[in-house]
Amino acid sequence: MLLTHWRPTNEISYKCDWSCTFRFTRTRGPTRCGTVFPSSFGNDLGRTLGIRTHMRDQEQFLDVIDRDEAERRFRAALDLQPLGAETIAITDGLGRVLAGDLFARVDVPSFDRSNFDGFAVHAVDTFGASELAPTSLRLLEETLDAGTEPTVAVEPGQAVSISTGGMLPRGADAILMIEHADVRDGRVFVRRAVTPGSGVAYAGTDIATGETVLRAGTVLTSRETGVLAALGEATVEVWKQPRVAIISTGNEIIAPGQPMRPAAVYDSNSQVLADAVRELGGQPRFWGIVRDDLAELRRMLQGALLESDVVLMSGGTSKGKGDLCYRVVAELQDPGIVAHGVALKPGKPLCLAVTQGRPVVILPGFPTSAIFTFHEFVAPVIRILAGRPPASPESVTATMAVKTNSEIGRTEYLLVGLVKTDQGLSAFPMGKGSGSVTTFSRADGFVTIPRHTEIVDAGQSVEVQLIGRQLEVADLIVIGSHCVGLDFLLSQLQQRGVSSKLLNVGSSAGLLAARRGDCDIAGIHLLDPATGEYNRPFLTDAVDLIPGYRRRQGILFRSGDARFDGRTAAEIVALATRDPDCVMVNRNQGSGTRILIDGLLNGARPSGYAKQPTNHNAVAAAIAQHRADWGLAIESVARSNSLAFLPCQEEQYDFAIPKGRRNRPAVATFIALLSEESVGRKLIELGFRRDVL
Repeated sequence: MLLTHWRPTNEISYKCDWSCTFRFTRTRGPTRCGTVFPSSFGNDLGRTLGIRTHMRDQEQFLDVIDRDEAERRFRAALDLQPLGAETIAITDGLGRVLAGDLFARVDVPSFDRSNFDGFAVHAVDTFGASELAPTSLRLLEETLDAGTEPTVAVEPGQAVSISTGGMLPRGADAILMIEHADVRDGRVFVRRAVTPGSGVAYAGTDIATGETVLRAGTVLTSRETGVLAALGEATVEVWKQPRVAIISTGNEIIAPGQPMRPAAVYDSNSQVLADAVRELGGQPRFWGIVRDDLAELRRMLQGALLESDVVLMSGGTSKGKGDLCYRVVAELQDPGIVAHGVALKPGKPLCLAVTQGRPVVILPGFPTSAIFTFHEFVAPVIRILAGRPPASPESVTATMAVKTNSEIGRTEYLLVGLVKTDQGLSAFPMGKGSGSVTTFSRADGFVTIPRHTEIVDAGQSVEVQLIGRQLEVADLIVIGSHCVGLDFLLSQLQQRGVSSKLLNVGSSAGLLAARRGDCDIAGIHLLDPATGEYNRPFLTDAVDLIPGYRRRQGILFRSGDARFDGRTAAEIVALATRDPDCVMVNRNQGSGTRILIDGLLNGARPSGYAKQPTNHNAVAAAIAQHRADWGLAIESVARSNSLAFLPCQEEQYDFAIPKGRRNRPAVATFIALLSEESVGRKLIELGFRRDVL
């Protein structure tokens, strides 16, 4: 027996059964009497003096600590960051984690397309048409099938047949459904009027060139791989998967499939742990079952460390005579064992060690204890190494934000986005239509509406099934006008552990959401014609304004277009107003850009005014593809599409924040981010200007 601990007194004397007196003096380190005695002597001495002793044949826990302290020590010894990036084929991307932001290199759709079979027309030609008084249009001979580029332009009074997915020809601004028309003697008889934009999916309305489609840290499911395919991506950059070695130990352990024998138990821990590792994004490798053989266990541990990023051992973590795992792990250094014995029930025998930055964990042998301690201590580490976000619950309770109708007779799975409000979670139905490839990937979850339920009222409590086990409700809800500068800021937040959900609805709708408290931040660029000031005149007492940055809006057109080269904005507007062949592309009502456009036009309605896509990229796409000749958008979009840019207005893009949400951690992080010098420099590189750095 070697004495290793003592009572906190300066001097202790003990007289043993052999009439020998031993005197122990308190020092800075363990006191050793220097003599080896029988175990019975040590046990008797320990009970008498209240000291702990190292036994040659049985050792007890030396330092049982609480859960938080064990985790602190464990993580402090680890290098907690992803293991590095690699490029793989998207066919191998399922379950992997994006290592960087993914930007769209094409528009989806890449052209203005028809949503159904029918006829491409000028909407104004159908006004007043009805079943009793149909309007007649001349039918062109060409048929625009999907995949066919139009060779004709539709003039007023004309129509052309178009299939679902067909490319909208120049001149047309709406699709008349085939069910609402008759064809006789080369003419189309229109039985129902349509409005501009009806039946048209504009280029870039789903995904636009330059848009941040997926952010670093996103776990690729079938939804995201579908987005990658829709963008034409064949490869993707992802984080490497941590390699996790799993070793089961004990004379009593046998593999599933072997005949049961007395005193044996089947090895269930290795299967549970391997599948849990896969769920977390790791690559498990089962190294086998090791009997209580110290040399064999040492050899297997050393081999696992050479080929793995994490080593999990199951069993042999107590300090009984046959428990050997802790003995071989105790031989590790740099730093070695950081915690052995945690005040948990179940899970007290847990042993946490680190060697050269690699975690080595001995989990208790009992299955319940093993899986409990794995999820408490190891799972978060594997997530970090794999570049995955933190875990989240599988379902949450929310209130339906708007009244929703459902079709009687069919169970409906309603995709929703979750928004944090002062009253809890609100579920907003999502969707851009059946042709969208982004709705499913951006939804937080779905609500199951039973087949006998016709209406789910606003304010009704619903259970939301989250899509993916690791998906979390966003920390920051941003609603308003889209900007690539805002994309950059949200990506920076993502890297700092702040997730976000961005809904691009325009400045006016964003400001309204901020006033209601339905979002954390609204990106706005609203010009007050009366004062010439941006944003501040539109505020109420319910919101604060955080200064953002300046950006230039201007007229976009194709380089070399003689109609526009060398002209001023006023001259271009005057030309477009006079020339019906000079086609513009507009923006949606409620957007800050639309307000600026209407100010430039001063009541004029040039050809193409009715085309109203919802973002800057779609405007650029229409011009680049010769479906329009000019439009208004920000300078960075003109650059990315190689279009000429005539500056018209330097505008202020700011952030409206509900006063009740300004002190939320995610909002405070966003505000602080705006003031960082490195962020300001990057915004300048992107073509923006910021006064406050």
